[in-house]
Amino acid sequence: MPRLYSFRRCPYAMRARLGILFAGLTVELREIVLKNKPAQMLAVSPKGTVPVLELAGGDRSERLVIEESREIVEWALRQSDPKGLLNTDLVSANALIDRNDNEFKHWLDRYKYADRHPELSQLDYQQKGEVFLQALESLLAKDRYLLGSNISIADIGIMPFVRQFAHVDREVFYSLPYPNLQKWLRDWLEHPVFLQAMSKFPSWQEGDDEVVFPQITGTDLFSPCPFPPNQQYQSQRRQ
Repeated sequence: MPRLYSFRRCPYAMRARLGILFAGLTVELREIVLKNKPAQMLAVSPKGTVPVLELAGGDRSERLVIEESREIVEWALRQSDPKGLLNTDLVSANALIDRNDNEFKHWLDRYKYADRHPELSQLDYQQKGEVFLQALESLLAKDRYLLGSNISIADIGIMPFVRQFAHVDREVFYSLPYPNLQKWLRDWLEHPVFLQAMSKFPSWQEGDDEVVFPQITGTDLFSPCPFPPNQQYQSQRRQ
């Protein structure tokens, strides 16, 4: 079974877990504490960031390790893509995710940790981040999802970062003039696949029993339909 090192609140790790869930795959999940990274993870990925996917194989020297969240998503969906997340304009999808990762994330980090970056005010960082949000709002004014009427890799690749931006100050975010983006995010926060991606697991330590992810599999994860969520998932909603 592939082994995923993850951290629940990291947006990159969220992206990877969403890709695995939409692909309908099963992995061994090792939830880590970033301040106390396990030696086993550092042995396969010395850079020490999550997510890390270790694919099963022969001896350790032959195992394939995927260290980037986008590559994990692409690997998962190449194995299986029952919801057709790759059935989109991949050039546009990748360009949008590039902009998220290289531009928006820069301002997001400074907005979230403005006290560490006194060069500008938090409001300045918020407004610079809003340039990307405005682009997303324009896309969502046309369709339900970022690149059309169906979920694509762009949605799962970007949503965790918009969520993080919104959670810096939810009152501010939901007061901004982006009604389509706000609805898109609200729907995602109630989506059964996202709720499953945000399941809580204890931090992994050597000798612990194997944790299988996800704990809901197959058609059960998508039943009865992604939007609106089934009542059983409403009770699980987490911020």
